[in-house]
Amino acid sequence: MKNRILVVSLALMSVGLFAQKDELKSAEKALKKGDYKTAMAAVKSLDAMEASMDSKYKAKYYFLKGQAYSNTDLATAGDAFNKLLKFEREAKSTKYTAKAEPLLNSLIQKVSQRSIDLYNAKDYKNATTDFYLTYKLSPKDTVFLYNAAVSASLAKEYDRSLQYYRGLLDIGYTGITTSYFAVNKKTSVKENMGSKALMDAYVRSGSHENPSVETTKSKQADIVKNISYVLIEQGKTEEAIVAIKEARKQNPKDVNLILNEAQLYIKLKDNAKFAALMKEAIELSPNDPILYYNLGVINQNDNKIEEAKGYYRKAIELNPDYGDAYLNLSIAILSGEQAIVDEMNKNLQDFKKYEALEKKQKALFKEALPYLEKADAINRSFETVRSLLNIYDNLEITEKADQMRPIFKKMRNQ
Repeated sequence: MKNRILVVSLALMSVGLFAQKDELKSAEKALKKGDYKTAMAAVKSLDAMEASMDSKYKAKYYFLKGQAYSNTDLATAGDAFNKLLKFEREAKSTKYTAKAEPLLNSLIQKVSQRSIDLYNAKDYKNATTDFYLTYKLSPKDTVFLYNAAVSASLAKEYDRSLQYYRGLLDIGYTGITTSYFAVNKKTSVKENMGSKALMDAYVRSGSHENPSVETTKSKQADIVKNISYVLIEQGKTEEAIVAIKEARKQNPKDVNLILNEAQLYIKLKDNAKFAALMKEAIELSPNDPILYYNLGVINQNDNKIEEAKGYYRKAIELNPDYGDAYLNLSIAILSGEQAIVDEMNKNLQDFKKYEALEKKQKALFKEALPYLEKADAINRSFETVRSLLNIYDNLEITEKADQMRPIFKKMRNQ
């Protein structure tokens, strides 16, 4: 009886092998004719046998399946090609790998370009789908998962965005990239050489000089920040705070994470906690002018003008070309003008008091003027030009007012 069972089992196995071989032949013939529908039907009939398929047919099955689906279902096609590459790598074979790799690369290029085009067209929902598909086609290119998370957030598909951002953290994504540069001696242009080997080769050849390596910062702090922002958009404020605090526990001295938590409290309109975190950041990075500038903004918004001016001056001390700090310092100084004007309007008949108030107003203008002129010199804007013209007129600096007036008119009419 046992022998009979064995014979029957072997017979069934033989039938299975013949079926696999026949269906693969059918798919192969159909693909040669460009009949993808028939090819898909043939490989689909073998899907249930994938786990138990004879190893001598499995690579061919994956290869034909990838081809069959390459015109209609890119996700399935890519999955088949990736399984093929993995299978042959483990089997130490390259029979189909050389043929499959260019086909898979073509799919990746097609989908990735489509995703970029959709993103640029602000079709964030479909861009998300294609960015994620590109990642599934090429799992080593984790930047596409990051792009999918960003696009999903812009499309307001917050659940997808959170799923992708958390997936990035799970795989330890940093987003750090390293670029290799050298200066072309003929053109004096700094060129990206693509790799260290090429950079070294061009420098050795004498065509390039001044090699340099540039590494970008990790995106992990941004990912945590974005997770918290998405949670806030979903009304999950407490979860957002927990998310960023957990990240800070792992990296308590990461200034970027402190800044991200501070920005979170700005969104929550909690200026006190923002200011406290900014001070904490300054303790870790005392020479960062941006930190002092941000503290200046918060204090100015809280009407703590003297404190704000002190922070702006510190930012300028650390960065003498900080245009926004000069501008905000001038605005902070001039913030006291309205109270003077109100008093002047109340004392139109009291010439002595009015004259004293007018002198006080002009003193404010004189104090603010050098900072405003510096801000305009660094980064001219409609606001700097308008404010300067107003001060020049009030202080009767006629020559400078006459120079500024046509500039103001031109900017106003643009």
